[in-house]
Amino acid sequence: MNLAALLEKSARRFGNRPALALGPDLFSSYQKTAERVARLAGGLLNTGLRPGDRIAIAMKNCLAYSDVLFAAWHAGATAVPMNAKLHSREFAYMLDHSGARFCFVTEDLEPVIRAAATEAQSRVEIIVINSRGYDGLLSASVVPLAELAPDATAWIFYTSGTTGRPKGAMLTHRNLLMMTVGYFGDVDAIDETESLLHAAPMSHGSGLYILPYVAKGACQIIPESGGFDPREVIELLATHAKVGCFFAPTMVSRLINDPGISGADISNLKTIVYGGGPMYVADCHRALDVLGPKLVQIYGQGEAPMTITGLSRAAHMDTDHPRYLNRLASVGTARTDLEVRVVDGDDRPLPIGEIGEICVRGDVVMRGYWENPQASAESLKGGWLHTGDMGTFDEDGFLTLKDRSKDVIISGGTNIYPREVEEVLLRHEDVAEVSVIGRPDADWGEEVVAFVVAAGDTAPGEAVLDQLCLDHIARFKRPKAYVFVEELPKNNYGKILKTALREMV
Repeated sequence: MNLAALLEKSARRFGNRPALALGPDLFSSYQKTAERVARLAGGLLNTGLRPGDRIAIAMKNCLAYSDVLFAAWHAGATAVPMNAKLHSREFAYMLDHSGARFCFVTEDLEPVIRAAATEAQSRVEIIVINSRGYDGLLSASVVPLAELAPDATAWIFYTSGTTGRPKGAMLTHRNLLMMTVGYFGDVDAIDETESLLHAAPMSHGSGLYILPYVAKGACQIIPESGGFDPREVIELLATHAKVGCFFAPTMVSRLINDPGISGADISNLKTIVYGGGPMYVADCHRALDVLGPKLVQIYGQGEAPMTITGLSRAAHMDTDHPRYLNRLASVGTARTDLEVRVVDGDDRPLPIGEIGEICVRGDVVMRGYWENPQASAESLKGGWLHTGDMGTFDEDGFLTLKDRSKDVIISGGTNIYPREVEEVLLRHEDVAEVSVIGRPDADWGEEVVAFVVAAGDTAPGEAVLDQLCLDHIARFKRPKAYVFVEELPKNNYGKILKTALREMV
């Protein structure tokens, strides 16, 4: 089993159909794309790549992104996509921990990746897209598809836990093939006349959705901006047919609130799959008013991509149902081939209406965490993925999230882990204690707030703490507000009461 076979099959069936477009312009057919990928795989093998080697990807959205993904699989390697917005120290950790043999980068990220590789003392070979080295790989001969076991690791998705240390969820070829099949049954039925617009990062959900679209011979659209620009999205909807997108809720809000949406022809928009954070009911109503019946919500994790549960297009539009508002506030029902249950602290299933931890079992659940057997055993205890999310089922099987036991903050669809930010702030000698929480934000879903206890009579300035964060973590993770307090609320065991802090903001 090899995911790259999906591209080869579509090349045979839809050879002359468009596979890639840059902005409004078509770039490559399926036949040419498959040949390019097979040559790139050959070039990698010629340099000594072996099956199972890791290939890191530090690239903004671009035409070469899916080529690199499929070439890695074609050659029998494991892809390690990394968020292009990470700090060099975060890149350094992932390069070192994954043991990446190669790292493909876009030109804008080359300096930060070279600095990261130096810091990690990594021997990773850095290949810049469209450079002489990259073109040299493409000049190789076509090689046949590597034969792989279904449980061979295809993608290492770096997530984080309560420790703030990134963990690499190992997703197998079987995992991602089942995710692909599940997309057609539970999210959206597509065909070769459709398009996928990559306005969200291809290192995350949008990149995973390459698979179902390639499997059906559909076209991938790369925005010329390389990211999300509401006006550009509106313009691209006028030039491409049957467009699907994966958006974070904040992207949906920005799209529907852009002045350019008024009077625009959005008839080519087929589906927006949204997830990665909460969508407020009021925002959902507004999106349905502006866009019509084009929304599908998913709830998933890097450890079980992409869908654990989903709120269907039909459920979004079932306004006559007596529990319609409750359903809009939910994350929908379990996907067809997954078992989802809510359990207590002893892993005993809870009855309808009671809140507990959400656990998942099925073919999309990861194999474990790369080089982290302890975390793997804890997360997959009893054969069930323990998500760390708290929720409750209603009598119709709709799951509502109540809290995140890991205290993860989701801002703009991206996870921010409080412990990681706290550890940076505690580096300052004038900071005695700190606790980081998320507070609701109309644009981004949540924003980061840090409660700080000074070590002495003088508290460090906000600008100083801001710079400290910028020196160590990605810009989007730094606190948007600092609250200086004399002490942090704690229980009898000395544990900080984050619930009390949330009430303060």
